[in-house]
Amino acid sequence: MIETGQPAPDFTLPRDGGDSVTLSNLKPKAVVLYFYPKDDTSGCTKQAIGFTEHLDAFEAAGAVILGVSKDSVKKHDKFRDKHALKIALLSDEDNDVCEQYGVWAEKSMYGKTYMGIERSTFIIDGTGTVREAWRKVKVPGHVEKVLEAVKAL
Repeated sequence: MIETGQPAPDFTLPRDGGDSVTLSNLKPKAVVLYFYPKDDTSGCTKQAIGFTEHLDAFEAAGAVILGVSKDSVKKHDKFRDKHALKIALLSDEDNDVCEQYGVWAEKSMYGKTYMGIERSTFIIDGTGTVREAWRKVKVPGHVEKVLEAVKAL
C-alpha cells in the first residue's frame, strides 16, 4: 500500500481518446491521481465533473489530473463525451496499477462482499513522491480539499 512520502509507482496506461499516459513523463508537474469504481455511476460522475469544473485552477497550480478505473477506453470515451469531461481517464483493465497503489480492496454492499476499487486520491509532486493520500473518499467537498493541498505544494 502506497503511503505519503513514498515514491509513486510508475505506470503507462491507455487513456480516453486512444493515447497512453506514462506517469514519469509528466514530471516536473504535480499529478492528482484518483481512482474511482466505475464510469457513469452517480458518485463517480459527480467526482469527474468536479475535477473538470476546477481544471483551470489545478492547471494554474501546476497539476495534471488523472482518473483511473478498470473500465475500458471505449467506456471512458462514452463517459467523457456524455458529461463533457476534460480530465484524462485511464483504463487499468488488468488491475496492475490499482494493486500497486493498494486501492483494490474488499468492499460490501447489501450484506455481500466483493472486490472493487476503493475511491482514493493521491497527490504526487514534481519529483514523483506521494505528498498526500486519501482513502475511502467521500465525494462531497473532496475536489476542493485536493485543490487546496495542490496549492500548498
